[in-house]
Amino acid sequence: MRIIFATQNPGKLVEMKKMLAGFDVLSAAEAGVLEDVEEDGETFSANALKKARFVAAKTGEWAVADDSGLCIDALRGEPGVYTARWAHGRDLVEYTLECMKNILEGRRGAHFESAVAIVSPAGLEKIFTGVIRGELALAPRGQALPKLPYDVIFIPEGYKKTFAEMSEDEKNSLSHRGRAFRLMRAYLEKISDQKKLA
Repeated sequence: MRIIFATQNPGKLVEMKKMLAGFDVLSAAEAGVLEDVEEDGETFSANALKKARFVAAKTGEWAVADDSGLCIDALRGEPGVYTARWAHGRDLVEYTLECMKNILEGRRGAHFESAVAIVSPAGLEKIFTGVIRGELALAPRGQALPKLPYDVIFIPEGYKKTFAEMSEDEKNSLSHRGRAFRLMRAYLEKISDQKKLA
């Protein structure tokens, strides 16, 4: 089964291909879709669905898109759906730590949220979500994948390491995106099995 992943983010593509091993996964660019879709939805689900619909319509194939973000308790849920854009051109991690400079350890709670949308060529739509709680480190630790900058400061609940200090497998087993993709994978396996029986 071929799936087009609606992303320009190389870090997300690496994660997606690993989590959907056994499926033929192409990036939108590899499928000939070079346009970006404006993420103007008010929720992660709305943004993911908009991107997946666009790529499914352009390619006539199954399309998957995700929208994820960091929601910081002390900042009333910011940056949320504006996660990639809220630093106004500044370094995201640096800006986030600056906003949190007066917030002490123990009060630096946050969560990552991910919505993964899948759209079939026939217009079938499903959304899967994943959330992970944690806290923000006082300084960056580890090496993040490209365009996944917050991994150097996010420490999942019950752990001492940031996402960036974990192996790829360990991070994917815990992460918001990993949780949503596992739900989606189970759905895709069910669909694939039904097609084989038809």
